[in-house]
Amino acid sequence: MDQFSFLNAVHPQQLAELYDNYLQNPDAIEPSWRAFFQGFDFGMTENGSAEEVVIRDAETKETETIKVPENVQKEFQVVNLIDAYRHRGHLFTHTNPVRDRRDYNPKITLDLFGLSKSDLDSEFEAGDLIGIGKAKLRDIIDFLEKVFCESIGVEYAYIRKPQEIEWIQKQIYKNHNHPKFDADQKKKILRKLNKAFLFETFLHKNFVGQKRFSLEGNETLIPALDALIEGAADMGVKEFVMGMAHRGRLNTLTNIFGKSPKDIYNEFQGKDYEIDGFDGDVKYHLGWTCERHTDSGKEINLNIAPNPSHLETVGAVVQGIARAKQDDHHKSEIQKVLPIVVHGDAAVSGQGVVYEVVQMSQLDGYRTGGTIHIVVNNQIGFTTNYTDGRSSTYCTDIAKVTLSPVLHVNADDAEAVVHAMNFALGYRMEFGRDVFIDLLGYRKYGHNEGDEPRFTQPKLYKAISNHDDPREIYTKQLVNEGVIDRSYLEKIEKEYKETLEENFESSKKENNAVVTKILQEEWEGIEYGKRKDMMKDVDTTFDIKELGELAQKITKLPEGKKFLRKVERLMKSRKEMFDEDSLDWALGELLAYATLLKEGHDVRISGQDVERGTFSHRHAVIKVEESEEEYVPHAHVSDDANFYIYNSLLSEYAVVGHDYGYAMASPNTLTIWEAQFGDFSNGAQIMIDQYISSAEDKWKSQNGFTMLLPHGYEGQGSEHSSGRMERYLQLCAKDNMYIANCTTPANYFHLLRRQMKLSFRKPLIVFTPKSLLRHPKVRSTKAELAKGKFEKVIDTDNPKAKDVKNLVLCTGKFYYDLLERREEEGRKDVALVRIEQLFPLPEKEMDKVIKKYSKAEEIVWAQEEPRNMGTYSHLLLHYTKAKDFRVASRRFYGSPAAGSPARFKRRHEEVIDYVFDSSKDNCILDYKK
Repeated sequence: MDQFSFLNAVHPQQLAELYDNYLQNPDAIEPSWRAFFQGFDFGMTENGSAEEVVIRDAETKETETIKVPENVQKEFQVVNLIDAYRHRGHLFTHTNPVRDRRDYNPKITLDLFGLSKSDLDSEFEAGDLIGIGKAKLRDIIDFLEKVFCESIGVEYAYIRKPQEIEWIQKQIYKNHNHPKFDADQKKKILRKLNKAFLFETFLHKNFVGQKRFSLEGNETLIPALDALIEGAADMGVKEFVMGMAHRGRLNTLTNIFGKSPKDIYNEFQGKDYEIDGFDGDVKYHLGWTCERHTDSGKEINLNIAPNPSHLETVGAVVQGIARAKQDDHHKSEIQKVLPIVVHGDAAVSGQGVVYEVVQMSQLDGYRTGGTIHIVVNNQIGFTTNYTDGRSSTYCTDIAKVTLSPVLHVNADDAEAVVHAMNFALGYRMEFGRDVFIDLLGYRKYGHNEGDEPRFTQPKLYKAISNHDDPREIYTKQLVNEGVIDRSYLEKIEKEYKETLEENFESSKKENNAVVTKILQEEWEGIEYGKRKDMMKDVDTTFDIKELGELAQKITKLPEGKKFLRKVERLMKSRKEMFDEDSLDWALGELLAYATLLKEGHDVRISGQDVERGTFSHRHAVIKVEESEEEYVPHAHVSDDANFYIYNSLLSEYAVVGHDYGYAMASPNTLTIWEAQFGDFSNGAQIMIDQYISSAEDKWKSQNGFTMLLPHGYEGQGSEHSSGRMERYLQLCAKDNMYIANCTTPANYFHLLRRQMKLSFRKPLIVFTPKSLLRHPKVRSTKAELAKGKFEKVIDTDNPKAKDVKNLVLCTGKFYYDLLERREEEGRKDVALVRIEQLFPLPEKEMDKVIKKYSKAEEIVWAQEEPRNMGTYSHLLLHYTKAKDFRVASRRFYGSPAAGSPARFKRRHEEVIDYVFDSSKDNCILDYKK
């Protein structure tokens, strides 16, 4: 500890730097100095000074009291002051344009750090820590106030990586964290701000009372987005993927994405769409894709994803689109695709999917190299004040989950907003991580333009009514600076107004509204499929010799590596299955992926535990026993295609959203999400309702996304039995998606291959088995895979048609339960027919089966689910003959299945009894019991 006796001899600048480093990263400091600083902090009195430091030697346990020279104490006190600004300066900014900030304590005052006014003219070496060298205390404080407490508040002190801290501080210390734009740059900001302002006022004047979710109060978003795109293009970004909810969306579409005002006017005028059978959506939900040339001549691709009213849903979709573009086109340079998500303040803090998406940002299967999050902060939800809308200090506190920096910016300060956006871009490109901008403004009107906000916020809206708009504020600033005069504004205003008027007059001559699909470049050559197309057989055959070669590849382990014995036995058994011509479910599935890879299609699978499979059937990723090195057999199938499989975070909503977005941007990839159990998909219900089942109808957006939902009643309780097929079937209409419940490996093989062999794309929902994964009867031959096709209805192993008295139609795993009973009873008068495709319902094939067994005395619909669940109600809606079926099912229940194994078994057996003997109806038909 002798070094501390020389405190007077150590240069104060070195001590200040050491102490500053200790405050920012204690573990990086040499232990004895760390002990000293800890003692100093512990010994600090209420006035922020510590004249003596007591240090305990870690080895000898001896203590030593060291007197701290007064000049050293003062330096440390100034360092603490600087550190307080870094941590808490954002609480005392001038970032709210229309109301006072909340009062936060303790404030950053001199006395809190043992300093006084008498110290203001004293010079301190600590000034070097903020880049201004040795300086008077008053100059240090003035610098800190400008950097941390004016139009931009910066939160970053919680970040744990010194290199990021150093980069951030270097950026914000430049120019006192104030922009330094030249006259041309200032004029460009004004031009974009002028367009944003005039577009809103034009709509307000010409479409009185119509909803548009105006950007007024946050118009500076437009010059900021323009600067972001221009700057990113100059840094090598080629593609932008953006998601945003309603607020300011129309303005962004016109003034950033280049959508013609005429097309937007057509939508306001309520015109019908040019395409029959296309329902469309409200104007502020629609997506857009365009090519744009930047000011510096760069050609870039811009995409804004379509979104529903479920505000934050689109954030997950954006991540998936971006990841697909990175995988398909920029694999070695993912920074060339930039995701941008624009949030609302109430939504970003109130909706849980934001947390799920943020948690994905650094995971192997979902990372996109950093997203720029922009919050258009109105300080209010629909009518709910921010004080009732969140418990956190800021709406952006979700950023702290991933230690992402946040910039809070006054939306009235146009240059500060652009400056903050440039910072965000630089950080993302440097570190490949998320960054948040909290654009603090207001909304001029209510939640929508037909609303009266003074009902709930009279004081706030009185202030807003007397407040200059951002364009006027910036115009005054530039006039005062001598950059422009008022005639310049009049000129650019006249020019843009003429453009808006010309488009308005032109729109009156058009009869229809046009909806342009997004991502056109990715979907070239892919048709739209109608119901008749969906019912056609598709060639899904595959050469049997090549099938054998693929089986060899995916069942062979590399030599020289030690795997678990169970894994070695598994791979050996798979090879034997193929050689013995008896393929189980897993092998049929894995061969489907292998054949698609061989044909050049990427395959992506994600979900909870998909690498091994929830039921330990897949084992697509195999671990070396000692090192846990991963071996993926399918990665060695093809040099022309990629096999991606990722265990997901414990999320359904965001992961389904991500992978749906992936499939949207990569139609030639088989993109699959597998639920751990089928009903877990209800955590993603918004994605299912708003995108999967309806996107093509609303937005002309096709998608081949595939969901695998384990389904089957096996006594595992209410949450592990039903994939809730009734919910999906209720969403089926016309030609919106496929629903299947397969029972053989071969049929599953062809179903998966069909997804990529179609000339169009539809979502596919597959109710997959659990117990059937290892059922001895669930086997297929090589020929059935190589030469077969997807069978919508399976009528095999049945008695002679003339002998059949009971024709039993069923679907899925229940077939094998019924088959077992039929074999036990030796019933040759019962035919069991499986409906493998539930939508579009194969009516012709079903009619053919019913005709074949026309001598049957009755037709039974048998299902293991309760009467109000499963497939029965779907049949009643889509198949007229179903009303005459005798139905064998569980009674009506609120829960899918009983928790008691004994009760489950009893109910299950009762249904099977009733299938084979209609007299045993006492426990079936009385739904009140």
